[in-house]
Amino acid sequence: MARIAGIDLPKNKPAEIGLTYIYGIGRSSAKDILAKAKVDFRKRVAELNDEEVAAIRAVIQSDYKVEGALRSEVQMNIKRLMDIGCYRGLRHRKGLPARGQRTRTNARTRKGKRKTVAGKKKTVEKK
Repeated sequence: MARIAGIDLPKNKPAEIGLTYIYGIGRSSAKDILAKAKVDFRKRVAELNDEEVAAIRAVIQSDYKVEGALRSEVQMNIKRLMDIGCYRGLRHRKGLPARGQRTRTNARTRKGKRKTVAGKKKTVEKK
Protein backbone atom coordinates (compact mmCIF):
# COMPACT_ATOMS: atom_id res chain seq x y z
CA MET A 1 0.00 0.00 0.00
CA ALA A 2 1.55 3.26 -1.16
CA ARG A 3 0.55 6.19 1.03
CA ILE A 4 1.59 9.59 -0.28
CA ALA A 5 0.43 12.97 1.08
CA GLY A 6 -2.05 11.22 3.37
CA ILE A 7 -3.78 9.41 0.50
CA ASP A 8 -3.79 5.64 -0.05
CA LEU A 9 -3.11 5.12 -3.74
CA PRO A 10 -5.08 2.32 -5.46
CA LYS A 11 -2.85 -0.74 -5.93
CA ASN A 12 -4.11 -2.00 -9.27
CA LYS A 13 -3.71 1.29 -11.21
CA PRO A 14 -0.61 2.46 -13.10
CA ALA A 15 1.52 4.85 -11.05
CA GLU A 16 0.69 7.75 -13.37
CA ILE A 17 -3.05 7.27 -12.76
CA GLY A 18 -2.67 6.45 -9.06
CA LEU A 19 -0.94 9.77 -8.38
CA THR A 20 -3.96 11.66 -9.73
CA TYR A 21 -5.92 10.51 -6.66
CA ILE A 22 -3.97 13.18 -4.76
CA TYR A 23 -5.74 16.57 -4.80
CA GLY A 24 -3.66 18.97 -6.89
CA ILE A 25 -1.99 16.38 -9.12
CA GLY A 26 -3.29 15.71 -12.63
CA ARG A 27 -2.00 13.55 -15.46
CA SER A 28 0.72 15.93 -16.66
CA SER A 29 1.92 16.65 -13.11
CA ALA A 30 2.00 12.90 -12.41
CA LYS A 31 4.18 12.32 -15.49
CA ASP A 32 6.56 15.10 -14.39
CA ILE A 33 6.77 13.69 -10.85
CA LEU A 34 7.56 10.18 -12.07
CA ALA A 35 10.20 11.54 -14.47
CA LYS A 36 11.89 13.56 -11.69
CA ALA A 37 11.77 10.57 -9.34
CA LYS A 38 13.19 8.34 -12.13
CA VAL A 39 10.32 5.85 -11.87
CA ASP A 40 8.93 3.97 -14.87
CA PHE A 41 5.45 5.41 -15.48
CA ARG A 42 4.14 2.04 -16.74
CA LYS A 43 4.69 0.40 -13.33
CA ARG A 44 1.63 -0.23 -11.24
CA VAL A 45 1.35 1.25 -7.75
CA ALA A 46 1.62 -2.23 -6.18
CA GLU A 47 4.92 -2.82 -8.02
CA LEU A 48 6.59 0.31 -6.60
CA ASN A 49 9.25 -0.44 -4.00
CA ASP A 50 9.91 1.66 -0.89
CA GLU A 51 12.76 3.65 -2.46
CA GLU A 52 10.59 4.67 -5.42
CA VAL A 53 7.71 5.68 -3.15
CA ALA A 54 10.14 7.71 -1.02
CA ALA A 55 11.53 9.41 -4.15
CA ILE A 56 8.01 10.27 -5.36
CA ARG A 57 7.10 11.58 -1.90
CA ALA A 58 10.25 13.75 -1.83
CA VAL A 59 9.52 15.26 -5.26
CA ILE A 60 5.92 16.06 -4.27
CA GLN A 61 6.95 17.66 -0.97
CA SER A 62 9.65 19.81 -2.55
CA ASP A 63 7.94 20.95 -5.77
CA TYR A 64 4.15 20.75 -5.36
CA LYS A 65 1.46 22.14 -3.11
CA VAL A 66 -1.12 19.38 -2.60
CA GLU A 67 -4.07 18.31 -0.43
CA GLY A 68 -4.64 20.43 2.69
CA ALA A 69 -2.24 23.26 1.84
CA LEU A 70 -3.69 23.63 -1.66
CA ARG A 71 -7.30 23.46 -0.44
CA SER A 72 -6.65 26.15 2.18
CA GLU A 73 -4.91 28.37 -0.40
CA VAL A 74 -7.88 28.08 -2.78
CA GLN A 75 -10.31 28.92 0.04
CA MET A 76 -8.18 31.92 1.05
CA ASN A 77 -8.18 33.16 -2.56
CA ILE A 78 -11.99 32.91 -2.72
CA LYS A 79 -12.30 34.64 0.68
CA ARG A 80 -10.01 37.45 -0.54
CA LEU A 81 -12.21 37.96 -3.61
CA MET A 82 -15.32 38.12 -1.41
CA ASP A 83 -13.68 40.54 1.05
CA ILE A 84 -12.61 43.06 -1.61
CA GLY A 85 -16.11 42.90 -3.11
CA CYS A 86 -15.10 42.30 -6.72
CA TYR A 87 -17.53 40.81 -9.22
CA ARG A 88 -16.14 37.28 -8.87
CA GLY A 89 -16.33 37.58 -5.10
CA LEU A 90 -19.97 38.65 -5.25
CA ARG A 91 -20.77 35.67 -7.49
CA HIS A 92 -19.10 33.33 -4.99
CA ARG A 93 -21.02 34.94 -2.13
CA LYS A 94 -24.36 34.49 -3.96
CA GLY A 95 -23.51 30.93 -4.98
CA LEU A 96 -23.71 31.64 -8.71
CA PRO A 97 -21.28 30.79 -11.53
CA ALA A 98 -18.27 33.13 -11.47
CA ARG A 99 -16.95 32.65 -15.00
CA GLY A 100 -19.61 34.06 -17.29
CA GLN A 101 -21.88 31.05 -17.72
CA ARG A 102 -25.57 31.58 -18.35
CA THR A 103 -27.90 31.23 -15.37
CA ARG A 104 -31.36 31.45 -16.90
CA THR A 105 -31.12 27.75 -17.67
CA ASN A 106 -28.45 25.32 -16.49
CA ALA A 107 -26.12 26.40 -13.62
CA ARG A 108 -27.84 23.85 -11.37
CA THR A 109 -24.56 22.68 -9.88
CA ARG A 110 -23.88 26.13 -8.40
CA LYS A 111 -27.49 27.15 -7.70
CA GLY A 112 -28.58 23.86 -6.14
CA LYS A 113 -31.91 22.09 -6.41
CA ARG A 114 -34.71 24.02 -8.09
CA LYS A 115 -36.89 26.15 -5.83
CA THR A 116 -40.32 26.41 -7.40
CA VAL A 117 -41.82 29.89 -7.47
CA ALA A 118 -45.60 30.05 -7.86
CA GLY A 119 -46.81 31.87 -10.96
CA LYS A 120 -49.36 34.67 -10.85
CA LYS A 121 -52.95 33.59 -10.99
CA LYS A 122 -55.10 35.39 -13.51
CA THR A 123 -58.07 37.12 -11.95
CA VAL A 124 -61.32 36.86 -13.86
CA GLU A 125 -63.43 40.03 -13.70
CA LYS A 126 -67.14 39.44 -13.42
CA LYS A 127 -69.64 42.02 -14.65
